[in-house]
Amino acid sequence: MIVIPAIDLKEGKCVRLEQGLMERDTVFCDNPAEQARKWEAAGAEMLHIVDLDGAFAGVPKNKGAIEAIVAAISIPAQLGGGIRDIETIRAYLDLGLSRVILGTAAQRNPELVEEACRLFPGRIVVGIDAKNGMVAVQGWAEVTDVTAVDLARRFEGYGVAAIIYTDISRDGMMQGPNIEATCALAEAISIPVIASGGVSSIRDIENLMAIESSGVTGVITGKAVYTGAIDLTEAVSLTKGG
Repeated sequence: MIVIPAIDLKEGKCVRLEQGLMERDTVFCDNPAEQARKWEAAGAEMLHIVDLDGAFAGVPKNKGAIEAIVAAISIPAQLGGGIRDIETIRAYLDLGLSRVILGTAAQRNPELVEEACRLFPGRIVVGIDAKNGMVAVQGWAEVTDVTAVDLARRFEGYGVAAIIYTDISRDGMMQGPNIEATCALAEAISIPVIASGGVSSIRDIENLMAIESSGVTGVITGKAVYTGAIDLTEAVSLTKGG
């Protein structure tokens, strides 16, 4: 299991939201590329980037900051937020990103996921964000009547590289991840699962490592590494058995 620090972009700055609410944001850094270099220096093996403005608008919004991040690091980076078509996927991958994440588009247009996986094998990730087990879309502004497990099962056999599962109620709240729901999802599918939302301590990472055998291959952490609640170097060392 790897630890993946998050860089959430709003108006070109690194921010963290509470429960996905754009008006409840905290700015942690004005220079996303510099922040990315710090996470790489601390031992990160991958970066998780979210274009928050893009997620709400449905079109890319922070291209300049994203380009700067990719140019600043040598580790792979994955990006989500506002990616709704093949042209945008291709443009981001050509920019140097290793993987792109489809969220709202995956829920509304599974055929796009299938086509993207065929065109860009191993480089398509699906983001499933859930509130009380139900899938949320449009930057979490809309909760659907589809369960996270049912949606994830839809992508079996497509060649999806991973599913990022976020419990919205935990995100940015430092209350610990939803271990039970994450484990249930991982056990229900053969696609690797990356846990996200609420990770607040080394203990949370240990708890996720305990369900690694279920298919949990990574954990995304944001607020905790920015505030110092988790030391990224220590967390990376833990997952490597050090």
